[in-house]
Amino acid sequence: VQLQASGGGLVQAGGSLRLSCAASGLMFNRFNMGWFRQAPGMEREFVAAIRWSGGTFYADSVQDRFTISRDNAKNTVYLQMNDLKLEDTAVYLCAATPIGGSPRRTSEWVYWGQGTLVTVSS
Repeated sequence: VQLQASGGGLVQAGGSLRLSCAASGLMFNRFNMGWFRQAPGMEREFVAAIRWSGGTFYADSVQDRFTISRDNAKNTVYLQMNDLKLEDTAVYLCAATPIGGSPRRTSEWVYWGQGTLVTVSS
C-alpha cells in the first residue's frame, strides 16, 4: 500500500490550500481515509476523516474551515483548507484503514503516507 500526499506549501494566514493523497495497492472504496498533522515537538493529531461510505469527521480546531472529500474513481482523498491560521502549520499525513472504529484514534489507522509540509505565515 502506498499513500502519496501532495499540495503542501507556504501560504499567508487567511489563505487556502488543497492537499491530495493518492492511494495505491488497496481497495480504495472499502477503506476509510484520514488526515493527521504533526507540528515540531508535538504529538500527531487527528484532523479529518472520511469513511468509505462517505461519512466525515473533523477535529474541533478545523471544523467549518477544512473539508475532506474523496474521489473513488481516482483513488484520491482531498483536504481543502480555508482560512488557514498560524497554528495550522505542520506536516500533514494521510492515512488509510479498513477498521471502522473511532477515526480520531491514531491506533485505528493501518497505513500511513509520507507527509506534506504546510507552513502558514503572518
